[in-house]
Amino acid sequence: MADINRDDAEIELAFAPRFSYGERVVARSVIRNDGTYNGRDIGAVLVNKGEIGYVININTFLQQFYIYAVDFVESGHRVGMRAKELCTLDNLPDEVLAQLGAKASALPVLGSATPHQETP
Repeated sequence: MADINRDDAEIELAFAPRFSYGERVVARSVIRNDGTYNGRDIGAVLVNKGEIGYVININTFLQQFYIYAVDFVESGHRVGMRAKELCTLDNLPDEVLAQLGAKASALPVLGSATPHQETP
């Protein structure tokens, strides 16, 4: 166990979790199987960059990090991810929403089961 590399000096557990149960999140990068996902080869792509999922559980790892169990509905995978690998869709800061302008109106329907219908 002495060879475990703690890649961050910050202890995330000193703060509240960044995401909450049911929150919509998007993957910031491609996630591959590191050997902990049963039924898939090591190195197989589990989640593509930009794929939308929902936080279904929050756990901890090494008494340092939060691990968010995310259900990616499109691919059907449930994957444990770190906060740095995710971005929220539900709680974007006001300055980000301002930069998105009119495109921000599309955010509520991203990742939903029902397609967005324009109102006349």
